Amino acid sequence: MIVGAAAIEIEIEGSRSLKEKRGVVQSICRRVRNRFNLAVAEVGQQDVWQRSVIGLAAAGGDAALVRSVLDRAVAFVEELHLANVLHSSVEILRLPYEPSEAEEPDDLPWGEGER
Repeated sequence: MIVGAAAIEIEIEGSRSLKEKRGVVQSICRRVRNRFNLAVAEVGQQDVWQRSVIGLAAAGGDAALVRSVLDRAVAFVEELHLANVLHSSVEILRLPYEPSEAEEPDDLPWGEGER
């Protein structure tokens, strides 16, 4: 299993309150979530008026595909021009995956075709 994570540090110019900042951050998060089907959240600098860190996460079976989706999402945030992207980084993690014995069809609580 491949897990990818991206962090995007942004600056919201002209933001004079946390409420204004939250509006911009929520808009960015919603657009990224809808366009790329990623897990998205504000993960840092939550109590600073003009800066924020947005985290993105994706999982899949192909590292190149996961990295590509995250790279495109970061580029999308830059193209929105809702905030200045100060820094971004993408990390890919390979997790070992071996099917457990319970995943064998004979061991499941339902028989084959009974779903």
